[in-house]
Amino acid sequence: AARHRAAARRRSRRVVICGGTGCLANGAAAVRDAFIAAFAAHHIDAAVELDLHEHQGTDAVHLSKSGCQGFCALGPLVSILPEDLLYVKVKPEDVDAIVATSFIGDGVVERLLYRDPTTGTPVARRGDIPFYANQQRSVLAAGCELDPEDLAEYVGTGGYRAAERAWRAMSPVAVRTEVEASGLRGRGGGGFPTGRKWGFAAATAAERRYIICNGDEGDPGAFMDRSIMEGNPHSVIEGMLIAARAIGAQAGYIYVRTEYPLAVARVRAAVAAATAAGLLGADCFGSGAGFTLEVMEGAGAFVCGEETALIASIEGRRGMPMPKPPFPAVSGLWGCPTIINNVETLATIPLIIARGAAAFRACGSPDSPGTKTFALTGHVANTGLIEVPLGTTLREVVFAIGGGVTDDNGQVREGAFKAVQIGGPSGGCLTADHLDLPLDYEHLNAIGAMIGSGGLVVMNNRTCMVEVARFFMQFTQHESCGKCVLCREGTRQMLAMLDTIIDGAATPQVLDDLAVLARSVAKGSLCGLGKTAPNPVLSTLSLFREEYDAHVHERRCPAGRCAALRQPEIIAERCRGCTACLRACPVDAITGAAKQVHTLDPAACLRCGACAAKCRFDAIVGVG
Repeated sequence: AARHRAAARRRSRRVVICGGTGCLANGAAAVRDAFIAAFAAHHIDAAVELDLHEHQGTDAVHLSKSGCQGFCALGPLVSILPEDLLYVKVKPEDVDAIVATSFIGDGVVERLLYRDPTTGTPVARRGDIPFYANQQRSVLAAGCELDPEDLAEYVGTGGYRAAERAWRAMSPVAVRTEVEASGLRGRGGGGFPTGRKWGFAAATAAERRYIICNGDEGDPGAFMDRSIMEGNPHSVIEGMLIAARAIGAQAGYIYVRTEYPLAVARVRAAVAAATAAGLLGADCFGSGAGFTLEVMEGAGAFVCGEETALIASIEGRRGMPMPKPPFPAVSGLWGCPTIINNVETLATIPLIIARGAAAFRACGSPDSPGTKTFALTGHVANTGLIEVPLGTTLREVVFAIGGGVTDDNGQVREGAFKAVQIGGPSGGCLTADHLDLPLDYEHLNAIGAMIGSGGLVVMNNRTCMVEVARFFMQFTQHESCGKCVLCREGTRQMLAMLDTIIDGAATPQVLDDLAVLARSVAKGSLCGLGKTAPNPVLSTLSLFREEYDAHVHERRCPAGRCAALRQPEIIAERCRGCTACLRACPVDAITGAAKQVHTLDPAACLRCGACAAKCRFDAIVGVG
């Protein structure tokens, strides 16, 4: 019955409002209310709650929400299916025009369409927008259209068929063999082969085993797991069911940080719905064996993303890492074999069982098959959630999907690219020399970087790389659990050294000491947080040593960001030649003609700030 109703929905016209956190924060709920009112005002039959019993055989429009549709820079997003029409930045006051034009009439509201940033040409179909056209969505595909709170929709589009096949038609060995043959590697950071990891737990003699979904995503700028849990929580549950079959687990936990209230609510609702439907419980798919799930909220400690610290948190202890071995797959939760996979890894599992290992390996690179989700943020035109085959180059991600690098005013500028921080505080920097580097585990490991959780922060040429290193060091120092002396004290001292560099008080010896200490922290820390905490420092020291030298030897910040080292300057891109600053300067340090970019002589400048106070375009820096 659920599949019949879902098929009927797909044949009908449908309005799908993005229900991800970003779009909801921008007013998507009010947009939904406006659609309900507009359909009623125009006497258009609308199935608001998607209960089609009363709409069978009618031309009812189906109004629903989805998870994150990805294009976060342009939310709230409204998709109209099956035309694949996408409206962007929709406000409640725009809805009546959409209904009148696209439902009563056959047109489109052009002012609400995406426009090419270079030509200004409007694009109506979502699949024709470069941001979407250059992706290959697999894990994220269903989350763009399905109502995340409707089990019938998930089942009706093939959901839980893979789990049913695993439990009823495959042995645990066959499930593990299929996953290992797929080459799937953990999407949480390290990239360890998933099937092999499952094999360790299955081979350990025990009366009880556990599956844990690690939803404690905490990297700055990362929101991939959050969006999957918000947009398609049943895919995660199905992946856990398959993993449970593979290792013989009887129970599992979904560990979600409490800062993700929408993800927590939708995952809880999905677990309750799956349990009520008999998909979870004492007898899964009539197999005679059971699997139950609980949702646990974490307090938001970054260190709880580490496996042993996460286990400690579930057990009611303080989240602190433990030495390994033994690894959790051998002795984990309450001493039992425990498999911990992150959200994206588990959401990928049903696709492998449904389509086969060979189909999965057809995408991606030989040693890194499949797709990977990334959170694309920073100085890039199109920020949002993306999914591409592993092995896609950084150039394709930043320019083809991201639309190019922007200046501080949000305008795409040729030659503005400086670097990308990949993998959050555990990762490293990629520069223009790496634009054609394939983004997969092997190539990134070879240059000392890592995919990590999948955060991609793009930085333009006005970014101070010393400040970037300090930002990530401040984060990891704050998140250190304090168990290891090297991590607890070493990150504190590294942060202090970066502060002296930014404040213009560092000696050349500080740079040498910083590098030595960073390598010591990486080598001597107990868990992944401490071992990778120095990565942003080490990578920026290696790739942007000239910026560190300028801060220390010349007492100058090349990017003009560090207040203590900022040179008086007029930023050419912002100056309009209005002459207001020129007239305000008491010592004639500013020169230039009307409507021409002005220049400022640092040697003559008193740094009194009079010019900056008069400038309406924030074009003057370093004077106050």
